[in-house]
Amino acid sequence: MALSPFTNLFGRSPFKAMQQHMRAVIDCVDTVPELFDALCKDDHARLVAAQERIFALEDDADKIKNELREHLPKSLFLPVDRRDLLEVLDMQDSIADTAQDIAGLLVERPMELVDVMHAPLTELVRRCVDACHQSHRVIEELDELLEMGFGGKERGDVLDMITELGRIEDETDNLGIELTRLLFRNEDQMKPVTVIFWYQLIEWIGDLADYAEKVGNRLRLILAAR
Repeated sequence: MALSPFTNLFGRSPFKAMQQHMRAVIDCVDTVPELFDALCKDDHARLVAAQERIFALEDDADKIKNELREHLPKSLFLPVDRRDLLEVLDMQDSIADTAQDIAGLLVERPMELVDVMHAPLTELVRRCVDACHQSHRVIEELDELLEMGFGGKERGDVLDMITELGRIEDETDNLGIELTRLLFRNEDQMKPVTVIFWYQLIEWIGDLADYAEKVGNRLRLILAAR
């Protein structure tokens, strides 16, 4: 019987499949700005195409996640506790799930958007995607960190990257607050139910950065325990 490719991945490092999953998550997140650009330009065809791409990419990420869970060794000789790896995986998965939620709402319900919100919305989306990329950079460093026994310069570099991730997430919090205030200042120009949905969307956009930061924070705790 042929071995799963995940068996080979884990033979080299428990982090290889985690990295593969995160790459799929980032592919999904990288399509989110396209959604909002299409919305701002009132291009429904582009909006639907971006939504379909996100759904397909999220499905790819789910397949990797399910394979990873199935083949993650239960051995006591893993360099990191299995539960810790599964927690990081769930946080990575939540990033892709949130991108899918955003895409689904934008397509299923027409969303009015006043012109004054275009630029701050675009900036919020951009910085939240930046946060996801920063968490991806951290994940990509794990193999080298493992090779160095979770010590040395590599450990310090990873911790610095996680600190920068926290700084970016703080910035997204502030951008989200400002955009929410702008929404409420202009709510008379939109239907009340649309204002409610926009409030939800702003929360979900911020959640992209929140889950990215949680990936970093979980890894910081793993390092602190070693």
